[in-house]
Amino acid sequence: MAEIIKRKKPMSVSPLKTSQTVGGALAFLGVARSMPLMHGSQGCTAFAKVFFVRHFREPVPLQTTAMDQVSSVMGADDNIVEALKTICEKNSPSIIGLVTTGLAETQGADIKRAVWEFRQKFPQFESTAVVAVNTPDFSGSFESGFALAVKAVIDTLVPEDVSRKGLRLRQVNVLCGANLTPGDLEFVSESIESFGLRPLLIPDLSGSLDGHLDDSPFNPLTTGGVSVADIATAGESIATLVVGESLNAAAEALRRKSGVPVFRFGHLLGLDEVDDWFSALATLSDNPVPERWQRQRKQLQDAMLDTHFMLGQARVAIAADPDMLAGFHRLLQGMGAETVAAVTPAKGVALEHLDMDQVHVGDLEDLEQLGRQHRAQLLLGNSHAVESAQRLGVPILRVGFPQYDLVGGFQRCWFGYRGTSQALFDLANLVMSHHQETQPYYSIYAQKQDTAQYVANRQPQWSH
Repeated sequence: MAEIIKRKKPMSVSPLKTSQTVGGALAFLGVARSMPLMHGSQGCTAFAKVFFVRHFREPVPLQTTAMDQVSSVMGADDNIVEALKTICEKNSPSIIGLVTTGLAETQGADIKRAVWEFRQKFPQFESTAVVAVNTPDFSGSFESGFALAVKAVIDTLVPEDVSRKGLRLRQVNVLCGANLTPGDLEFVSESIESFGLRPLLIPDLSGSLDGHLDDSPFNPLTTGGVSVADIATAGESIATLVVGESLNAAAEALRRKSGVPVFRFGHLLGLDEVDDWFSALATLSDNPVPERWQRQRKQLQDAMLDTHFMLGQARVAIAADPDMLAGFHRLLQGMGAETVAAVTPAKGVALEHLDMDQVHVGDLEDLEQLGRQHRAQLLLGNSHAVESAQRLGVPILRVGFPQYDLVGGFQRCWFGYRGTSQALFDLANLVMSHHQETQPYYSIYAQKQDTAQYVANRQPQWSH
């Protein structure tokens, strides 16, 4: 079990953390015809919108309650009621995801009471679901905010009825973690469908933020994603697959309400994790693993052989949220590499049983200091860590959110045998491109001689 080293500094230097509010909003962007609503100032929402647009390179729907100086002191619950009313009138969304910012939490907003008041005043908008979740950005991280929003969706939209468990004989729920890209979600869906099962992804960013051109010229809501009606049928599935240990609480809430059994997985990186995934699907469907996955497994085994020369004993520094950090650490550990520096913005469930000496809760300054101290050769992190890698003089593999200096990074598939193979190839190529030549050794007895003369003197003397 890893020792968790808490931060000791009074402030963050070169912050690693992305706020809970942003993570919560992202979860709602995976639901069809959705509008995330941030309870806070206009600046809070604008900041989050910039993050989303730079990462996904897509227009992202996002609204704000626009708290000002007066409402921040006197109370801003009326702002919530008015914002919900305006969004329903103008956009008619299927769901509004209400998340809080640090400003609203400090002010003491009671968002659930405000939603109740909205329902009492405007019963004509009963068809629009409103999910309220507290996501203060002064605690937790991007990953925990996402997990809180998923749990709130389940608590609000899935009816409590254990008698309907298993009515949909081929439907499988999938609770998808914050660090899954649209490409990862496509792999999840394709792998489940290859066994004759129907995946119900909650939430589903592969349909809403996968980078597609929509038929309509303008849509103020999310285009694609899982529908509210489908979420309501989650209690009728035969099983729930949880991808990401941060979603354990959400999975337990769904199991408690519906009685549907739960299968838990970490980041689907590496041979063992993907083997467990396909074994579970084979058991649920009572079908053998399709030939194409078996072929890709053999390709991954060959990739592991090809890259272990470069990755064996490599010293790696990782800066990421807990689920992602744990996934890449296990992958690198299986290849013989050593994680010499591990920094995460907040504690998480994935760190509890991690086979590592220490994990630091901190920022990118902590990562730089640890990386320099332990002579890291490679860094894994998001685009905020690029300058840290430059100062350390090591290459970086961009992982996680946000990635604003790399086109297409949001869409990459890391999961499965093929995704793992590509990750190993990229890591090995980065190590080779920054290969450090071994310095020649000179005998201490040659220190007083000219090097060239020393070499000449070492030549064999042939007698004629």
